[in-house]
Amino acid sequence: MNDASGIEKAPLGAFPVKSELISFTQIVEFTGVHPSRLGELIEFGFVSPSTTVEGALLFRSRDVYRLRKLERLARDFDLPLHGVGIIVELLERIEDLETKVRELERLR
Repeated sequence: MNDASGIEKAPLGAFPVKSELISFTQIVEFTGVHPSRLGELIEFGFVSPSTTVEGALLFRSRDVYRLRKLERLARDFDLPLHGVGIIVELLERIEDLETKVRELERLR
């Protein structure tokens, strides 16, 4: 149903659509990454949050997984932040390629 402005309105009693975006505070809580370190990771380009009109940062749920992996590798192997970021990105590329190989094998 559209109102006079042409914007579609949800039916009365409908639930809002669940967002997969996570606030700065939530991602710090979920990952244990220190806020200043998270700021470094944003500057480094490891995570690229969206920004609301008010300037709040919103992260994807996938970023939680990436940040946890980064923290675990940094801790376990005592590696610098930039090095661990590269490792995580390479591991993700390997996962994507393995998925594509499995899909192609199913088509044969």
